Amino acid sequence: MGNSHTTNKKIVDEFRTDDDGNIIGCPKCGARNLRKDGWSYYKESKKQQWSCNSCFRKTLKPTIVEESPFRVADRDPEMMPVEDIISFRQKAYKQKKKSKESRKLVNININVDGPIGIAHFGDPHVDDDGTDLAQIITYMDIINDTEGMFAGNLGDIQNNWIGRLSALYGQQSTSAKESWRLTEYFVNKLNWIYLVAGNHDVWSGDGDPLEFIMRDHKGLYERWGARMNLIFPNGKEITINARHTWKGNSMWNTAHGVAKAAQMGWKDHVLTCGHTHVSGYQVLKDPASGLISHALQVASFKIMDNYADKLGLDDKNIFNCPVTIIDPKYDDDDNRLITTIFNPEEGCEYLKYKRNKWKQKTKEDK
Repeated sequence: MGNSHTTNKKIVDEFRTDDDGNIIGCPKCGARNLRKDGWSYYKESKKQQWSCNSCFRKTLKPTIVEESPFRVADRDPEMMPVEDIISFRQKAYKQKKKSKESRKLVNININVDGPIGIAHFGDPHVDDDGTDLAQIITYMDIINDTEGMFAGNLGDIQNNWIGRLSALYGQQSTSAKESWRLTEYFVNKLNWIYLVAGNHDVWSGDGDPLEFIMRDHKGLYERWGARMNLIFPNGKEITINARHTWKGNSMWNTAHGVAKAAQMGWKDHVLTCGHTHVSGYQVLKDPASGLISHALQVASFKIMDNYADKLGLDDKNIFNCPVTIIDPKYDDDDNRLITTIFNPEEGCEYLKYKRNKWKQKTKEDK
C-alpha cells in the first residue's frame, strides 16, 4: 500500500495543467512533466512558454492529453494589465512634472499703466473671536476704492479646525458653516493677484473648498507658495515670491527666514510670508546684480491669541497688511522701484499720489 500510494502521488505530481485545467504533455516526447518557462512576446501580445523536464525542449503549444471535466467562465480582471499600469504611471508623471515646471515662475501680465500697489494680507483667521474683523473690512474697502491697488493673501484665511482640533470650535462664537461663509465673503470681496493657502487652509485635504471659491477669480491660487513674474506694459518685470512661511527662525530677527531666502538664492524683488503672526522687514541688495529685494514677514489680524498667551509669546505684531508700491519706470538697483509702506491706508494714499504724478507727466508728454 505504501509503495502504491507513493507511485500514485508521483504520477499526480507529474501531471501539469494549463490555465483551462486541461492535462498537458510535451508534443515532442509525450512526457507530462512540463513546467512554466516564462513568456514569449510578439508585438503587443504574450504567450506562456513551457519546458519539458524529460527532453528539455520548449514549446508554446503543449499537447492536451486530457480535457478538464469542467471550465469556469472567464472573468474580467479587477486591475489593468501591468503594461497599462506602467503606461498610465509614465503619462501621469509626465503631466505632474509639466505642471510642476509651469508653477516655478508664473507670468502675470499687468494691464495697468504706471505705478501699482499690492497689499499683502497676513493670516486673516476671519472666524476667530480674537481677530479684528473690522480692520480687515476697512482695509478691503480702501483697497477697492484705490485705482491700481491689488491684494495678495499669505494663508490661513480661517481657523478650519479639523479632527481632534474640531473641539476648538467650542471656544469660538463662529460655527464651522459660518466660518466658510465669512471665508467666501473675504475671497470674493477683493481683486486678488495671488492667494496662498496656509496650513489651516490645506487641512481641508484634496477636496479644497478654497480652490472651488477661487474658480471664478483671475488671480493665482496655490498651496503653500506662489512665485510670480509681473510683466508691465513698458516691459519691466518684477518677481514676487510669496509663501505661507519660509524656513528658518531667529530670536534676534523676526524676518530671518524670508531674509535668509533672499540672501541664499531667491533673487526676487519682493519676498513675503505669514504664519508666525509676527512682523519683520529687511531690505537687501545682491552685490552681483544690484537687485534690491524687500523681505517681508507679515503678522496676523488675529490680535488676541490664547495659544500665544499659553506659550508666553511676545507681541511682535507691527503690521499685518503691508503695501508694496511698484513704479516700473525704475531699474532693479534703484530704491524708487519698490516702496514698502506698512499701513494700507497710507499705502493707498501714496499710490494715489504716485499715479496722479504719473498721469500728469503722461499728459505733459503728449
